[in-house]
Amino acid sequence: MVSKRLKITNPTGLHLRPAGNLCKEAMQYKSKITFDYSGNTANAKSVLSVLGACIKCGDEITLICEGEDEEKALDALSKYIESGLGE
Repeated sequence: MVSKRLKITNPTGLHLRPAGNLCKEAMQYKSKITFDYSGNTANAKSVLSVLGACIKCGDEITLICEGEDEEKALDALSKYIESGLGE
């Protein structure tokens, strides 16, 4: 299991489009991918779970990857989140 603390920089947070982009990217990996926020956990491969987290701009999350391609998934998803999730 690997993890990394990240700050959400999207001005509107994780609304529908960036949440969908995050899920689409996460689904490319076999590892279990979740993120912790304010003591709760969300499944990064589920749009409803990501939207339900109500992550706003400036919020910090801990991205957690666990599985056979965990290092690759963490690296790629961290860069994708830091780049603004395609927005």
